[in-house]
Amino acid sequence: MNWDDTRVFLALCREQTLRGAARSLGVDQATVGRRLASLEGALDATLFLRTSSGYSLTSAGEVAMRAALEMEAAAAGLQRQILGLDERLSGVVRITSTDAFASEFIIPTVAQLRLEHPGIEVQLHASTQMLNLSQREADIAVRTLKPDNPELVVRRLARWRTGLFASHEYLQRRGEPMPGSAFAGHELVVYQPYLDSGKEVTLAGEPIDQGHIAMTCTSGLMVRHALACGIGLGELPVPMGQRAGLQQVWTRGRPYDIWLVTHQDVRHTARVRVVIEAIAQAFSQ
Repeated sequence: MNWDDTRVFLALCREQTLRGAARSLGVDQATVGRRLASLEGALDATLFLRTSSGYSLTSAGEVAMRAALEMEAAAAGLQRQILGLDERLSGVVRITSTDAFASEFIIPTVAQLRLEHPGIEVQLHASTQMLNLSQREADIAVRTLKPDNPELVVRRLARWRTGLFASHEYLQRRGEPMPGSAFAGHELVVYQPYLDSGKEVTLAGEPIDQGHIAMTCTSGLMVRHALACGIGLGELPVPMGQRAGLQQVWTRGRPYDIWLVTHQDVRHTARVRVVIEAIAQAFSQ
């Protein structure tokens, strides 16, 4: 199997449409179709059923996918091992994190780091999406969830408390909620993935049954901005609420851990190591 054809094949397995595969690879649809035809010709097999809803693997395609995934893992492993031997303080370092951590900690850290190491280029992916470090989608991740993959090296950057916050204007207008009232008579700003989790939703340990959800947000940064605009009450890690100049109503929420994650093959790369230590220093301050 040709590796270039295999990459296209895997992208089509994952996206299930020519357009989606082309977008993920940064090529045009004609290239995807041509590569797929080349691979099917080389294997003398039909790998996909073409349907109105997209591309579906045949039995031969499922066998090919298992082999392709092994090739992909081997290629990624080779890249990681070679990268781990690199002692240059220059080159690309890929970081994935949330938009809040990116804006508050990582971007200022990179600004300072490049004064000393201008050859390091940082590619920052700010999203709640979990990129795959084993597949070299990122070199460093700053996350609030601790992974359990034994290939990954995990370091706790911080443990914060969470608390209930609101703007001064909101508290003047609506007053503080009473503990035990389940936010009766109050407007709330809630993190949407928390609602989607199916768990009982609380804010700083208080049920929200009697409150009114005025706004949901898909990122912590947007929750902070909504609170600063006086939309309602919401839960934030205490340092982030304080940085935003919000009023802290009470602190009795769950612990909030922040983890720095990298792959064991990459952590000794000189440029990755320098960036890791700079990020850790930023959180320790």
